[in-house]
Amino acid sequence: MSLLVLVFLAGVLGFRFFFEYEWVDALYMTVITITTVGFGELHPLSPTEKIFVSIFILSSIFIVGYAISTVTEYVISKNNFGNLRQKTVQKKIDSMQNHVVVCGYGRNGKQAVQKLIDYKKQFIVIEKDDELVERFSDDKLLFVQGDAIDDEVLKAAGIEKAGTLICALPSDADNLFIVLSARQMNKELKIISRATEETSYRKLKLAGADNVIMPDKIGGDHMASLVVVPDLVEFLDNLTVSGENDSINVEQVPFEKVCPNGKEQAISDLDLRRKTGCSIIGYKSPTGEYLVNPEPSLVIKKDSKLILIGTPNQIDSLKEMYNV
Repeated sequence: MSLLVLVFLAGVLGFRFFFEYEWVDALYMTVITITTVGFGELHPLSPTEKIFVSIFILSSIFIVGYAISTVTEYVISKNNFGNLRQKTVQKKIDSMQNHVVVCGYGRNGKQAVQKLIDYKKQFIVIEKDDELVERFSDDKLLFVQGDAIDDEVLKAAGIEKAGTLICALPSDADNLFIVLSARQMNKELKIISRATEETSYRKLKLAGADNVIMPDKIGGDHMASLVVVPDLVEFLDNLTVSGENDSINVEQVPFEKVCPNGKEQAISDLDLRRKTGCSIIGYKSPTGEYLVNPEPSLVIKKDSKLILIGTPNQIDSLKEMYNV
């Protein structure tokens, strides 16, 4: 619009000061030239005026055409806001790398998304329910609207560049289909799937899921544990890794953070307890094996991880010192 105003003012001022038209005549000449209505000139044009008018006409055609196309696109976008929003989301997705794709925004999907937000992880949610997408879409939640079992929808969510896939749909069959498709599209993808039936556990594993979670079984085990070892379970319930209200008690730190020079060291040499107040309660080896309460003499290897526990303030010190 600014270009349109600029060319209009240039025409009025040009006709007024260069060719000594009256203001009304200069305005008239500018309007009939820009709109190309074909009315005649107020008086015969000199060679200089003809050159000016020719350049002015050519400039006007391109600028007015551009302005009309911009306005038209804006009007169409206002009438089809969903498509415009999806284009904006798609641009953000195209710029992402190693993000998380969450399939389904039901109860489990929402819980997963909340933790991802707490840990400031980049993620995309695939949801086919129009009402849910409309209600929860904002700057924090990026939705791809569609059915996750559709390969094109997975591609739109950037599955080929993603680092992790969370299948949180209520149907085991749908989750199984998504796991199969996603594993073919991205061999390096880490896949975590929800399962309802115990018979689905092995099938999802065979399809390519790295982890299979059964929420109903976990809930039942938790309730039974409250009967058998209530104090222990309540203590563990008070530990949090979610990041809510800065109350994290457990954190994992990769090898490259505690040993930025790449040199392998013993746990005792790191002296994390004195530096941060946190205690090391676990060690994950490069091969994926877990060791609970590792000995101080244990040498941590490249591609391994340490699991630490502490108060929220101690965890904050750990994060600040090692840039976790």
